[in-house]
Amino acid sequence: MTQEEPPNRLRVAATVSFYLVAALAMVMANKWVLNVTTAPLFFLFTQLVIAVLLFLASHVLNIVRVPMKFDLPLIKGLTPLVLLNVVALSSNNYTLKYVDASFYQVARGLVLPLTVLTSYVYLKSRPSMRILLSCAIVTAGFFVGVFLDHTQVSALGVMFGIASSLMTALHAVVMKRGLDIVGGSALNLSWYSNLLSAVVLVPCIWAVGEAPAVWEILTGEAVGLGTFIGGSTITGALGFLMSIASILSIKVTSPITHMISSAIRGVAASFLGVWLFGDFLSSGRVAAIVVILVGSLDYTWTKHVESLPAIRTKESYERVPLEDVEEGLAGKQEEEEDMVEVEKV
Repeated sequence: MTQEEPPNRLRVAATVSFYLVAALAMVMANKWVLNVTTAPLFFLFTQLVIAVLLFLASHVLNIVRVPMKFDLPLIKGLTPLVLLNVVALSSNNYTLKYVDASFYQVARGLVLPLTVLTSYVYLKSRPSMRILLSCAIVTAGFFVGVFLDHTQVSALGVMFGIASSLMTALHAVVMKRGLDIVGGSALNLSWYSNLLSAVVLVPCIWAVGEAPAVWEILTGEAVGLGTFIGGSTITGALGFLMSIASILSIKVTSPITHMISSAIRGVAASFLGVWLFGDFLSSGRVAAIVVILVGSLDYTWTKHVESLPAIRTKESYERVPLEDVEEGLAGKQEEEEDMVEVEKV
């Protein structure tokens, strides 16, 4: 059995740097467009359509291969994931529309605690006390930024931020089922998710009353039309590239590396918001961002330590989570039967 060689440092650095730059550009370009448009859902629709067209072009050019299978069981199985994706992306855009780019990370600061909570409720994954402490630190950072800072904050933007965080947490819970439906390929899941989400958004655009704004955009009468077109093209392309970059990031980086890059991205986004949009970065916002980052990094390190294999000695024992015991019962029984056969030989 050959052991897979770890990725070299240059590849890791290139992957992390690309994902970091693309994610930052995505947030800034989104904010650039959302500052001038009155149709955030139609903007999201154009992003998804551009990403879908790039998937199709890559498929035709044999750069990436995506499945063309569409049947009722597939669509029915992916429906929960697609609906959550639409609500999450919509809430995300509305959050960025109503809050400053420098405050965006704080507004969505509850992603980690809500992810742990939903994992406990739906997956019965019981967190350790150290994990709960990390979540408490992150939650404290959110409250510092929202309630203890004297800078005026949009209550609507904060509400959308919480909704976006909750949808992101639930999205992580249903992701595994979606991967099982598409054969375990994250690229295929991204293809289906972008395409079906664009379809679901069409009636939503009409339902929220964006039809007049969409008509102005299509007829060329909208204010900031050039910004809308340019921003849609950039963010749609970045969305497609990030679908590929996220897969590379999972394959060649560790969770610690990914979390550190996310931390750098959050800090950089705050300073870019000040530089590009003239946002005010108060001491309260800085404190909130720092506290959230500390809690997130502590969570990542704790998960890393808890995932290390236990060193079993006569003098030391480590408690194993109940869910790990339940999942390993069948495997343990098979190992014991194999040991019996070896002893007979």
